[in-house]
Amino acid sequence: MSVSLLLVPLALAGVAAVQARAERRQDGMTVVRVGTRMRDVTLLADALRDTGATVTSSSGSALTAAWGEQLLAFSRDAEGIWSAHASGMPAERAIELVTAVDAAYGRRVQQAVLERIRDRAPTAGLRLESESVQDDASVRLVFEVERA
Repeated sequence: MSVSLLLVPLALAGVAAVQARAERRQDGMTVVRVGTRMRDVTLLADALRDTGATVTSSSGSALTAAWGEQLLAFSRDAEGIWSAHASGMPAERAIELVTAVDAAYGRRVQQAVLERIRDRAPTAGLRLESESVQDDASVRLVFEVERA
């Protein structure tokens, strides 16, 4: 008996997760807050680097990403979800950057889940028979159920 598992990239799994939540003036500059669904700081930092950003961390609850002169400051809310804050940047550009980061984050989550499944399959009595990546970046894993 075999079992098939299809992993869809996080970027395709849900509706658009990033949007400008608020815009306000601070010291004469427009500040745009863009909410995300991202939680894991390591995956977020790696996703930022995947998009070409230089990442600095001032603490476990704040990151700054720079794409040349364009900066996004990331902070966590009470639930541990990251949001991006941009000043002096149009809301459309901030959303564009966060959307690219969100897609990279989804790919990172997918890779982490794939590694976990591959590592744990043998202890669950499964042997990986085949693995294929589809055009939409989904991954199909086919496992053979080991007989005891």
